[in-house]
Amino acid sequence: MPVKNQTTETEFILLRLSSDPQMQIFLFSVFLVIYLITLGGNIVIMVVIKTDSHLHIPLYFFLFHLSFVDICYSSVTVPNVLRNFLAAHKTISVNGCIAQIFFILLSAGAESSILSAMAYDRYAAICDPLRYMERMSKGICVQLVSGAWITAFFYALLNIVFTLKLRFRGSNQIHHFSCELLPLLQLACTDTLTNQVVLLTSFLIFGSSSFLLMLISYIYIISTILRIRSAEGRGKAFSTYSSHLIVVAFFQYTKSISVSSVVLDEIFSIQYSVLTPMLNPIIYSLKSKEVKTALRKMLRKL
Repeated sequence: MPVKNQTTETEFILLRLSSDPQMQIFLFSVFLVIYLITLGGNIVIMVVIKTDSHLHIPLYFFLFHLSFVDICYSSVTVPNVLRNFLAAHKTISVNGCIAQIFFILLSAGAESSILSAMAYDRYAAICDPLRYMERMSKGICVQLVSGAWITAFFYALLNIVFTLKLRFRGSNQIHHFSCELLPLLQLACTDTLTNQVVLLTSFLIFGSSSFLLMLISYIYIISTILRIRSAEGRGKAFSTYSSHLIVVAFFQYTKSISVSSVVLDEIFSIQYSVLTPMLNPIIYSLKSKEVKTALRKMLRKL
């Protein structure tokens, strides 16, 4: 054991979700079904939006890229989780772990920024409809999506650069089902204060700014909807634009402050990296009459 403590670790052991073989088979089946639904649902949405000219508008342009991000987000973690359910040794290399963290941060940052762009799009459509096409031209939409990926890239890169300087000796057991930054910092034998400051600062700059943009946009949207005289119009607008604001505000952002409990942190991780990519096509696309109409057309052609 003393020799091991002086040796730099080359791999980590993932201890969650369960050590019971029967439960692992059950969880493997559940995660596999969720992953297949995620891939199938998001790919269908992307194909429908791409092939139907009626959906070539800013809202569905963002939905197309949101589906792409959800596929990337889910694919970063779920395949490795599925492999570990069947493997005798649930390990991941140090480089593989750091790479997974980078792509998790990249996907999460891109999704958050795209959701902010979608909120701004709905704000422009509802609160300033006369200037909507000017505000949401094709060039501006491309810039918003490009900015989302660039911002997410620097957010992920900033945290990974400081993570590469850490050294790991002794315990190599990660109490999580995938590699995430906070559980990894707990294993470092070097000082992690700089990493924690960088993570908190970058989150406050990138994450909170996206959340505030969404929140302000939806406040304006709700205030505009409340001035609609038609009860039917108000109900339709609320059902369309309020559901995801609740999901994001409660789950995705409370996760960042719920790190004191390993179990709670793991539950939130499953929610935003496994369940959310599966549910987003339903929340945003399959509730849309335009998408359902385009999907029926595509099925009839097939």
